[in-house]
Amino acid sequence: MGFGSLKEILAVCEQYEISFCEAVLRDDISERGVTQEESVSEMNRLWQQMKLSANSYDRCDRSASGLSGGDGGKMRDRADAGCISGGFMGKVIASALEMGECNACMKRIVAAPTAGSCGVLPAVLINYANEYDAPEEKIVEALYTAAGIGQVIAERASIAGATGGCQAEIGTASAMAAGAVVYLSGGDSEAICHAAAMALKNLMGLVCDPVGGLVEVPCVKRNVIGAINAISAADMALAGIKSKILPDDVIDAMKDVGDKMHSSLRETGEGGVAGTHSAREQISKMQF
Repeated sequence: MGFGSLKEILAVCEQYEISFCEAVLRDDISERGVTQEESVSEMNRLWQQMKLSANSYDRCDRSASGLSGGDGGKMRDRADAGCISGGFMGKVIASALEMGECNACMKRIVAAPTAGSCGVLPAVLINYANEYDAPEEKIVEALYTAAGIGQVIAERASIAGATGGCQAEIGTASAMAAGAVVYLSGGDSEAICHAAAMALKNLMGLVCDPVGGLVEVPCVKRNVIGAINAISAADMALAGIKSKILPDDVIDAMKDVGDKMHSSLRETGEGGVAGTHSAREQISKMQF
């Protein structure tokens, strides 16, 4: 994709009087030299795979390290029985955990934008689709919206924990999901960008500190906060609340923070929770 800023996408939307997702779709067609049907078919394939991945969850599965598995099932039971955060949010939490555990258990997932953040976007979109009976084609359009946001962040900053910390992974996934929800809920292109900006700001500075260097602890549970944060940011944007800092500036700030982050906090497994006594105890118990 050729967009280097959210401002550029907004300019295209205004110039051609098209939606955010349509601008991203047209750019994909031009950039990859595919037809509209081919582009939409591929995006729909990713959506179907997200649903298949969610349906593949088994609460009895455990990761090879023994660090992950079963928590999604526990939260699913809690959501079904009634939880403090409410039925919809409870399901989102359960789905985020389940997808993160599927990744840890080496099942097939969709990196959105990375494997470590694979639970955020599907947890939000699958439950939104179920809760509000959203048509498949609208969800696919929302995925284009999410993709446009993710592409700009990748271009201006990073989507890799090794270069930008977990803010680049869970933060980006949360921004993508926030924009997608705004689109699905009838928000305009400007609101989409402000939702993404607020989601990013809320997670700015989040470090990448995987215990044992594995994408499990605390990664799986961070998918939850990314998903819930996305919905909160979307609701604020839909209420007419705007980021006081321009969306592209927020992305640039995230890059600056990531560049200044100590190397021990960027996926090395040396700092943060990965460097604690508890983490060392967990590593000693790992079985491969």
